[in-house]
Amino acid sequence: MKKLILVALFSFASVLTYSQKDVQTLPSMVLKDMNGKSKNMNDYSKSGKITVVSFWATWCSPCKKELNNINEVYEEWKNKYDMQVVAICTDNARNMQKVKPYVDGQGWEYDIIMDVNQDFQRALNIVQIPHTFLLDQSGKIVYQHSGYVEGDEYALEEKIKALMAKK
Repeated sequence: MKKLILVALFSFASVLTYSQKDVQTLPSMVLKDMNGKSKNMNDYSKSGKITVVSFWATWCSPCKKELNNINEVYEEWKNKYDMQVVAICTDNARNMQKVKPYVDGQGWEYDIIMDVNQDFQRALNIVQIPHTFLLDQSGKIVYQHSGYVEGDEYALEEKIKALMAKK
């Protein structure tokens, strides 16, 4: 019986691992930005730039902390690494009206995309936020992490530097 349970757990873990690895680029899905303009998410994979995609919500303190800390170094990163940040807001329709005032108040220069029904979040198998992806210049997802600890933006920068070294 114990062997059967172990085999079942291993199989389940393998399926979860496979589903995460199966996602190589951003799926083609049209969402609206904070101003109502339609954006195909796969276009970020085709930009030729290193791209950070961060899932967040107005009610998520670690999410906001991460994006605020990235914002402090964003101008330098854009100039140094020719990269972009896309912040995917997962607030529901009821909270959507809070997003623009919050973003404007923070002075974020990122593209803010609204994932009101969390369809994009589900397409990328994201269970919890904050969740951050790093795409290389060819649009391939090369790194991801869930959660935020103060200083994670510096670890992210190390990954970005490594991508620049491969160029």
